[in-house]
Amino acid sequence: MPRTPKPSSLSRSEQTNIVMSGHINGAGRLFGGVLVEWIDVAAAVAARRHSGRDVTTAAIDNLQFKSAAYAGEMVVLISRVTHTGTTSMEVRVDTFVESLNGERRLINTAYLVMVALDKEGDPTPVPPLLIESEEEQQEWQAAERRRALRSERRRQAY
Repeated sequence: MPRTPKPSSLSRSEQTNIVMSGHINGAGRLFGGVLVEWIDVAAAVAARRHSGRDVTTAAIDNLQFKSAAYAGEMVVLISRVTHTGTTSMEVRVDTFVESLNGERRLINTAYLVMVALDKEGDPTPVPPLLIESEEEQQEWQAAERRRALRSERRRQAY
């Protein structure tokens, strides 16, 4: 059955959290594990929107902590599908701290690989990604390089 390509814009998700006292570590910063949980959920939302299926996380390919978030700050996560395989999708999640005046400061970028699941919990095909801009084409090409690196690491049992 042919799969109709879908644009990345249909998978886009934006989620906002306020850093509360239970989210911070001993240094008064957002605990990295809490942020990873938020990132995983944001990626799952984008992947579910793209695939129309339940999904599972196959890999967190790249996670770069650029800056901290502190108690009381708003954290905004923006996710979107950047690449598709047969049953997998790469999702980019950008995380920002948003000030009360609406300005955003990037604090994290992550790439996750999500796999679509059928009703039995087995991998199932996903729609191809429809590339609509030069930026999306560049993101696709970078995703191809990340995919090749993941394959090489698996081959080397790394």
